[in-house]
Amino acid sequence: MTIRLVLLGRQGSGKGTQGARLAAHYGIAHISTGEMLRNAIKHGTPVGKVVKEVIDKGGLVEDDLMSSLVKGRLGEADARTRGYLLDGYPRTLTQAQALDDIARARPINVVVDLEVPREVVAARISARREAEHRVDDSPEAVEHRLSLYDERTAPLIAHYRQLGVLSVVDGVGTPDEVFTRLVAAIQTATGVTGPGGDGQSRR
Repeated sequence: MTIRLVLLGRQGSGKGTQGARLAAHYGIAHISTGEMLRNAIKHGTPVGKVVKEVIDKGGLVEDDLMSSLVKGRLGEADARTRGYLLDGYPRTLTQAQALDDIARARPINVVVDLEVPREVVAARISARREAEHRVDDSPEAVEHRLSLYDERTAPLIAHYRQLGVLSVVDGVGTPDEVFTRLVAAIQTATGVTGPGGDGQSRR
């Protein structure tokens, strides 16, 4: 089967690392909206200029803009035929409802919430800021973004639980330990046992 996966989790939870690893494992497209936005900023596109101002203040990019970017990306051949992992979208209930519409013809198979306590991700981000000098990781911006996550993204958990596609995975541990838990959760949810879409879907 084709895996269509959403990976949720706080900033600093390891979504980027695990998302890339899972995408490679299953041979699916890794669609990181954060990477898409950073590339837009780097190249100074009109979208990038708008996004930079929002991100520098620790805010979330406007729902319609994010949904438009994601819709375009999911329409590309690799996402349509091989499947995909969405990392960084949706972040609000409005975005989730937009994704429900975007993916109506090829619905999401599983939504994984990579659960890492707030104090743990704050410590990880602080270490990353010192190592990489990330502008969007200033203490004020990080605190604001984590608060926004709790306020706006948490309702997604209830939304996807109600749809019956949610799996919660403990994100604390070594990268290998977390990856093993993620693969097990995806197998339980979809019946896919490994790379290439092995196994049978239970959905």
